[in-house]
Amino acid sequence: MKEIELPAGTIEYVDVGSGPTIVLLHGLMMDSSLWDGPVAELSAGHRCVVPTLPLGAHRRAMRPEADLSLPGVARLVEEFLDRLDLRDVTLVGNDTGGALVQLMLPSDRVGRIVLVSCEAFDNLPPGLTGKMLALVGKLSPGLLGLFLQQLRLRAMRRLPITFGWLTKRGDAATARWLQPVLRDAAIRRDAVRVLRAAFADKHLLLKASEELPAFDRPALVIWAAQDRVMPPEHGRRLADLLPQGKLIEVDDSYTLIPLDQPARLAQLIAEFA
Repeated sequence: MKEIELPAGTIEYVDVGSGPTIVLLHGLMMDSSLWDGPVAELSAGHRCVVPTLPLGAHRRAMRPEADLSLPGVARLVEEFLDRLDLRDVTLVGNDTGGALVQLMLPSDRVGRIVLVSCEAFDNLPPGLTGKMLALVGKLSPGLLGLFLQQLRLRAMRRLPITFGWLTKRGDAATARWLQPVLRDAAIRRDAVRVLRAAFADKHLLLKASEELPAFDRPALVIWAAQDRVMPPEHGRRLADLLPQGKLIEVDDSYTLIPLDQPARLAQLIAEFA
């Protein structure tokens, strides 16, 4: 892992491979390892840059004054691109990472986008999982830690209200993502701030969708055909709104396609990028 110091705090990131640059963003209560499978294949012909964003599974606590709302994290990603001087990037987002991509548009440093089964329109908080996150975000950091202790058990992680409807095959990754928030009180404080801010404006992505028709660069929408958290019709709507949008559906996967179908996703991104 590399590190970079930004105004909000220290951001860890993976930077592997060479060639056209792909920047990949993860969702709430996840880290950069969401993308390990696709990056293993993409890095053969591309530079893959994958930050661990302060979304609840990060290992380095942010500064107290850091803006951890979704627009604030979107600005942090823009600062990250600026500091690394990344240009004409293919910006990819899954889950809440896709929401961040929408909030960043337009960006002079983004040449094309890939939205992978993500929050959009009025789906905020998304599905049963998002509604549970919105509820637990109202807890104090200490009570949040006590609640999340239950997720040490695989049976609890596989419930539809936790990670069960997000991934079919990625339980090992979900268990790993919980470790920072279970171990570190400062991360728990960040997580509470993130969860409370993420769902404060339920119209945030509806407003962001109004800007999508102005993004006249290549755009690919990849959606899980069996998604139970991000409605498949949202994928079709996003592709229709984007002037150069194209929709591809992926079978045998839930929302977290990077975990459930990493090889297929890597192939689609590589062909597009």
